[in-house]
Amino acid sequence: MLFSDLQIIEPILKALQTEGYTHPTPIQERSIPVVLNQQDLLGCAQTGTGKTAAFAIPIIQLLHNQQKPTKSYRPIKALILTPTRELAIQIGESFEAYGRHTNLRHRVIFGGVPQKAQTDALRAGVDILIATPGRLLDLMNQGFISLQHLTLFVLDEADRMLDMGFVHDVKKVITKLPAKRQSLFFSATMPPEITKLADTILVNPVKVEVTPVSSTAQTIEQAVYYVEKNDKKPLLLHLLADSSIETALIFTRTKHGADRVAKDLNRAGIGAEAIHGNKSQNARQRALTNFKNRQTRVLVATDIAARGIDVEELTHVINFELPNVPETYVHRIGRTGRAGANGIAWSFCDAEEQPYLRDINKLIAKTIPVVHDHPYPMVPAANPTLAPPTQTRTGNSRNNNNFKKSNRRWGAPAKAKN
Repeated sequence: MLFSDLQIIEPILKALQTEGYTHPTPIQERSIPVVLNQQDLLGCAQTGTGKTAAFAIPIIQLLHNQQKPTKSYRPIKALILTPTRELAIQIGESFEAYGRHTNLRHRVIFGGVPQKAQTDALRAGVDILIATPGRLLDLMNQGFISLQHLTLFVLDEADRMLDMGFVHDVKKVITKLPAKRQSLFFSATMPPEITKLADTILVNPVKVEVTPVSSTAQTIEQAVYYVEKNDKKPLLLHLLADSSIETALIFTRTKHGADRVAKDLNRAGIGAEAIHGNKSQNARQRALTNFKNRQTRVLVATDIAARGIDVEELTHVINFELPNVPETYVHRIGRTGRAGANGIAWSFCDAEEQPYLRDINKLIAKTIPVVHDHPYPMVPAANPTLAPPTQTRTGNSRNNNNFKKSNRRWGAPAKAKN
């Protein structure tokens, strides 16, 4: 199916063509007609499925078709509520791209910055408002924002709103919305509290569910390095010594781990920044901008903080720690190898992470090739619960033949290195 088959108007098709998009993703194909039909929507989809365009495209079309030529004040007609500054900015960029050939105005507002530029834009008139809950409520309480003319409401990343403690603010916003409106609700997961929240927002919604991704792109070269936990840092430094690695997104399971890895890399002279939930909005956005602009070579992230990150031409993803949910692995490495480009995904696996790797291999229905020729190899012990690797490949270093092979076994103490 093509976007042109979805009854999308010419100005948006022209913008999509400029962006290089011709075929909708599954969630776009199923959601756009529902929204254009002015029905409520419950979308269950992970980041990376194209869900932003699934609501941005039809919202632009609906508002464009309703728009009347006027020089008078333009009330807010659509509100997109999203949990973080980074996501708000990325959603704003999507509205900018898809709506470039319309006369619609959008504005992104979030906390952590002076409000004057935002309030000035609101006074001038905004059709589409993308906001984080805290700043939205703050400006509403100050009288800068009225939602009485709102016709479209989107709650994005609802489960993340819950994780970050924003549900109370979301409920406050909902009480300010007109009863007669079209509502779109998106969440990657549907825990009981999120299901209950959806029931209070939506009226006879159409449910669109995209099956969690279980396969990885053919353009991504995957490899796993068996390594003791204490050897992960020197192995990472060894790999990043290769100057051909232009950008690398590194994943850890914890915020503390992300900070520690970034600190170790900087001490070694490798420019790195960490991004996680404990960082301020300013710090997270600055780190992301520096990474996108290639001012920072390495970005270290947790899964929650990385949700929604979209960096063009990302060459490498490195799992410093394997995720304990196998689907998360697919989403992590899916940030490279996009749009037909080649990408590389490396994973470090210590003794305790062997069950995680087994689950990942099972999910993606193949065994990730193992790199044996590296300076810090480990050999699985003769333990029936820890299956040895079945595939091998050569490491990326130019000096593979000079590596000292180790006979260390899982769980054996590392020898001191002088």
